[in-house]
Parts: sequence; C-alpha cells; structure tokens
Amino acid sequence: MSARPRTDFLARVRDRWPDPVPDWVIALAEACTARTQPVVGRQIGYSASAISATLANTYGGDLDAIAEKVRGAFLGREVDCPRKGRMRRDVCMAWQAKPFAQTSSDRVAMFHACRSGCPHSRLKGE
Repeated sequence: MSARPRTDFLARVRDRWPDPVPDWVIALAEACTARTQPVVGRQIGYSASAISATLANTYGGDLDAIAEKVRGAFLGREVDCPRKGRMRRDVCMAWQAKPFAQTSSDRVAMFHACRSGCPHSRLKGE
C-alpha cells in the first residue's frame, strides 16, 4: 500500500487568500505540508479544524492571536520578557494563557508579570 500523498497547503492558501498572502499564513501552510494539521495545531495550541479554517481564510476567531503564535513558532519572532528575558512569541502567549496556580514560585511570578502592564501581554483588564 502506498503512502497518502501530502497535501499542498501552500497552493490551497494561494487560492483562498488575497495577494499578498501574509508571511505567517505562508509559514503555517509550509508547516502543515511538512507535518500535519493536527501536529502543527498542537504545537501552537489550536485544533486541526482551526488551522484548516485559517488556511482557508474562513476562521471566525482571533486571527491576530494565531498570527502571533505562528510567527513565534515558525518564523522565530522573539520578545523581551520582563521576567524571563528573550523568548519566542508563542511561548510568551502560552505563559499568558496559563491560569493562576501555586505550583511553583516561577509560575506565580509569571502569572503576575503577564498581568502587570507587560508590553507583550494580550490580556485585557485582568
């Protein structure tokens, strides 16, 4: 039995997105072609269906959040975290998404740092 041919997600993106296609959408499509949508989705914290809808330009959620995660995970975008120093943007966003937990002093400090005026925080009014 032969292996299933890989989907060319870049071709799909070029059919669905207006020119010029954003750099992060191209990076997302290339990552999905090299791996799979579920693997890429898990890597950046989204479902395969959210990745599919993003590539099809039909995602109804926060595209800016997906863009920032893709730029961090696949395009190497970094930020200067006031608490931890340089980190990829997707890692920064993962820290912001964690709920409060007293599991470690670092976790508590990061929770507060992400909610205390950090310039990279996407949290509103928490």
